[in-house]
Amino acid sequence: MGEQVSLDLLHDADDLVHVAIERALSRSEQLRPDSPVSSWLFGILRNAWIDEARARNRRNRVFVPEGLGEGVADPTGHQHADVISVQGALARLPDEQREVVGLILVEGLSYKEAAEIMNVPVGTVTSRLARGRDALQAMLGTEGTTPAQEKKGS
Repeated sequence: MGEQVSLDLLHDADDLVHVAIERALSRSEQLRPDSPVSSWLFGILRNAWIDEARARNRRNRVFVPEGLGEGVADPTGHQHADVISVQGALARLPDEQREVVGLILVEGLSYKEAAEIMNVPVGTVTSRLARGRDALQAMLGTEGTTPAQEKKGS
């Protein structure tokens, strides 16, 4: 079951990169000579990710995601349920918080890199990330615990 979630994420990432490459090739004239290519490409990738997240959000409003039915009778489906909980919590974050959480906590970018991609000051990234983390902790009921403490409790 966890393998299926990983494969789905891998396919999503592959599709996202494909879309970003197509957009970059079709809009190569927009690349500024004084701008790093990596920042330009990451901006395209970011916008493609936002477009897909919005489209997926619209689709999920009408239908229940297929993954929710997997492992209904499986008593060991806790990890899958955790993934669904985190995905749901991320989807409920405002776009600006979800974006900074994705760039820094998921992609591993520095605050400065995220600020450049988002075209905002580093302080704005810091405050959005803090608000996003607080909101995720409140939604997931993990306020004041570390991942190691959570594992001990389960």
